[in-house]
Amino acid sequence: MEAGYREELLAALRLQLEWGVDEALEAAPIDRFALRAPVMPPPPPVLATPAVPQAGRPVLPLVPPPAAAAAALAAAAQDLAALKSAIAEADSPLRETATNLVFSDGVAESGLMMIGEAPGADEDRLGRPFVGVSGQLLDRMLDSIGLKRSENFYLTNILPWRPPGNRTPTDAEITLFLPFLMRHIELVRPRHLVLLGGVSAKALLRAKDGITRLRGRWHQVETPAGPLPGLATLHPAYLLRTPSAKREAWADLVLLKRTITGDAAPQ
Repeated sequence: MEAGYREELLAALRLQLEWGVDEALEAAPIDRFALRAPVMPPPPPVLATPAVPQAGRPVLPLVPPPAAAAAALAAAAQDLAALKSAIAEADSPLRETATNLVFSDGVAESGLMMIGEAPGADEDRLGRPFVGVSGQLLDRMLDSIGLKRSENFYLTNILPWRPPGNRTPTDAEITLFLPFLMRHIELVRPRHLVLLGGVSAKALLRAKDGITRLRGRWHQVETPAGPLPGLATLHPAYLLRTPSAKREAWADLVLLKRTITGDAAPQ
């Protein structure tokens, strides 16, 4: 009887081994749920408290971004001389690489304000806008319709400093100096604007189209002095590179002349 019982136990063990049972059970049952780690509630949110300055450690004031600082400097300028000084104070890397600040030229009271994009090498050297080869071409073009720099128009640029290598102004640079240009327009109070080139036209018209689509007609330019008629036209530097475009530039000049003499109203 005893031998038969042992054989049954051995047969049961062999069967369990064949089924993969290789772990013995404890004598007492184990509560597996009690062994799990308790779930802790999330910690309460930490409320921000105002910083308390420690003795001997002053709290530094917040520094406004460059564009905000530029806008504040521009708004404080009460005349053109003060605006030029404010531009010289504006923090820009261009100031470190340029030779001279290029502010304006011509007659501010003429009623006709022309805006280019940035100074070139000659302008940087002399501190005046449009005095290089492209500026000389511009003078000849305007003289052909009876306009002279010394009498009939006023010149400036979006950027007052020459970008290194005469590269195109970046969006960040335009954003930085646009408040100064808007204040410039507000102080000069022109009756008409001429936007020379794609950079100037796209920045002031807030447009994505290129200059070939924008030129040849009057647009409305939103300024602090109110909406002003603005004529987009080709930059004289572009005409030096692309003489075949002078026909379009001449058509723009004729439209400008007809408008300022009262023969045609800005569209």
